[in-house]
Amino acid sequence: MGDVVQIYEDYKDHADFLTVYVREAHPTDEWQMKSNVKDDVCYAQPKTLAQRVAIANDFTKRYKFPLPFGIDDMNNTANDAYAAWPERLYIIDESGRIAYRGGMGPFNYKPNEVREWLTARYGAMKDEAPKPLAEAAPASAPGATAAAPAPAATPAPVAPAK
Repeated sequence: MGDVVQIYEDYKDHADFLTVYVREAHPTDEWQMKSNVKDDVCYAQPKTLAQRVAIANDFTKRYKFPLPFGIDDMNNTANDAYAAWPERLYIIDESGRIAYRGGMGPFNYKPNEVREWLTARYGAMKDEAPKPLAEAAPASAPGATAAAPAPAATPAPVAPAK
């Protein structure tokens, strides 16, 4: 989570960001993980949008998550469109085309590839050294967190969907 937050902090004036909460990855009534118990993030799979909103609100407040936050509908439209579960990163370009599609998490969830793409596009932020875009995985098809180049006239971040 920290890598994505840092990327957001570094590039929020250049790109719009949105995190979308999709169905619960490790619910207590399906596949509970010991790490969820240890971190006290134990939820049943939401059955209503209100329950999904409550879990998302708990997360954003508990972790002071600064990125704009959206919530998938109960038909899992965003998850189905972007194969977002359990976690995935996307970059959508100005024309609405997927410019980068990250691998499925947790093992292929690589925020540094998003940073590499943004660095190639906007230059390095702060003291980071630029890395070539060629190292990033190419996009092929249509989530979790998406960064989209901001329109030139409006480089402000998107407001959370709450």
